Amino acid sequence: MSEQESDEGLMERFRDGNAAAFDELYKRHRPGLYRYFLRQTGSAPVAEELYQDVWMKLIRAKDRYEVRAKFTTYLYHMAHNRLIDYYRRKRPELANSFTDEEGESLWEQLPEDAAQEPDQVAERRLKMDELKQAIEALPETQKEALLLREEAGMSLDEIAEATGVNRETAKSRLRYAVAKLRKTFEGLEDNNDTT
Repeated sequence: MSEQESDEGLMERFRDGNAAAFDELYKRHRPGLYRYFLRQTGSAPVAEELYQDVWMKLIRAKDRYEVRAKFTTYLYHMAHNRLIDYYRRKRPELANSFTDEEGESLWEQLPEDAAQEPDQVAERRLKMDELKQAIEALPETQKEALLLREEAGMSLDEIAEATGVNRETAKSRLRYAVAKLRKTFEGLEDNNDTT
């Protein structure tokens, strides 16, 4: 096959009994979905549990699957709902926050390791640590919007659909998250300029 089959086509084939189609979907989406949960919860065991739950839910729901949106929207909507269930059970104060500008990828703003100079590699690691800390400090709804954008590559409309909010709310959450992270980066740049 010269062109890659769409996720939606694969899910339809899986629904119709083709196990190899599920294998391909799993291969395509397992890294991003796992990172989404890991970055949301900060715990590898919890991320693994939630991740496995979503895949099992997808398998159980296959007979009811109909293409109404992109597959990633469908998958991350399940992930969002599972995350809310987790927060309701373990961290009820955060569950309520889920019911309440577009920009370039922040990951692309970090320097490359191409030079492989030890001080540059150390600086990149430091910036990555700072970025992770800044993401962790975001309000949960903003962090989720950012991770759906960066990890799943979802559009604003897809983020809105996956999280059950309107497009403007999704846009606002993403805009605030990006603004806070840019402010963190600007602070880091200012600190580096003075050293």
